[in-house]
Amino acid sequence: MPPRNGNLVLAAAAAALLVLLASPPSCSAAAPRRRDPVVVPVTRDPATSLYTIPVRYYDNLVVDLAGPLVWSTCAADHLPASLSCQDPTCVVANAYRVPTCKVTGGGGDCSKNVCTAYPYNPVTGQCAAGNLAHTRFIANTTDGKNPLIQVSVKAVAACAPKRLLARLPRGATGVAGLAASGLALPAQVASSQGVAGRFLLCLPRLGYGQGVAIFGGGPIYLGEGLPDFTTTLDYTPLVAKRDNPGYYVTANAIALDDARLPLPRGALAAGGVALRTAVSFGQLRPDVFRPFVREFEKGLNRSDAKVAAVAPFPLCYRASMLGNTRIGYFVPAVRLMLAGGKNYTMTGTNSMVDVKGGKACLAFLEMKSGDAASSPAVILGGFQMENMLLQFDSEKKRLGFARLPFYTSCSNFNFTKTQ
Repeated sequence: MPPRNGNLVLAAAAAALLVLLASPPSCSAAAPRRRDPVVVPVTRDPATSLYTIPVRYYDNLVVDLAGPLVWSTCAADHLPASLSCQDPTCVVANAYRVPTCKVTGGGGDCSKNVCTAYPYNPVTGQCAAGNLAHTRFIANTTDGKNPLIQVSVKAVAACAPKRLLARLPRGATGVAGLAASGLALPAQVASSQGVAGRFLLCLPRLGYGQGVAIFGGGPIYLGEGLPDFTTTLDYTPLVAKRDNPGYYVTANAIALDDARLPLPRGALAAGGVALRTAVSFGQLRPDVFRPFVREFEKGLNRSDAKVAAVAPFPLCYRASMLGNTRIGYFVPAVRLMLAGGKNYTMTGTNSMVDVKGGKACLAFLEMKSGDAASSPAVILGGFQMENMLLQFDSEKKRLGFARLPFYTSCSNFNFTKTQ
């Protein structure tokens, strides 16, 4: 059955709004008042180590910092989007197709205003054809301290077959792409709700409750009497990649405590540092990984505590023999020395992971595939971002970051409504 006229209007408005967002504001027009940001809880799945957010009463989507689309298996009330293949929204939906996705067709018919996109599972690498549909996400506004008012966020999502859910958390119905793309969730929330084009992400540690994501900026308070933690952020420029809407930054060096790693010339310049929530643990390209592990072992200098490695981790120790502090095991701090002069510092909390048998292992893996010329030198996985406050600012093209102090955590946001 063809879509109703109301849907045609909505589709045209969505496309027009995407064009408007991409255009500079008029100097003669008064800037509209920004509304309250939108908040959602973030949950870490114990079986997969992936993170999910609720977007409807019965839908949880996997958080994917590198994903350009929102996609799900689509409920019956999703309305088909009447969009020609030349419509700006359809063009945006197909702007960042994963190079390995060889699927064609899928039901899109330009003559009938049906736009087909190609949603992608970031864990399995599989993709599928799926038509765009109109939907709404249910969330709450926030003052940075508590949820305030429930809102319905208009959005466009790709519908995918259920087989694309393979290896995602049980109960997940799709993926919420958070990349710097016009149809990723942050841009759609900004468009629908009139909030700023930036978002905060605070990933929880397993077993400590929910973390938090705030679309539209700050503030954010993580405990009674504590400050707005957006005031503690350091910043580094985000680096745009051609044909890739993911988030990248530049590292000038890697240090263990204050000792810089002896890396091959230009190793970090090639590929930079990527941030990816669909990757559980940090990954280093082989030319960076090998000196990193060697120097970490040398810097820790605890051969008496070393034990057999536990796959997939390269270096493991008897946990009881490593000193434990408020910021994790007493091991060399891993510092990414970023453009702009600030360091992204990972203490034992984000560099060592507990495994069975009373062992603690270095939580970085060697990259196994990819063209060395195009692969990132470093991928920060979800574990390396837990209990870090991150602000992805597409307006100012910068990443804000702060390691939370030991007396609070990402799970300290108060999700009790006050209104």
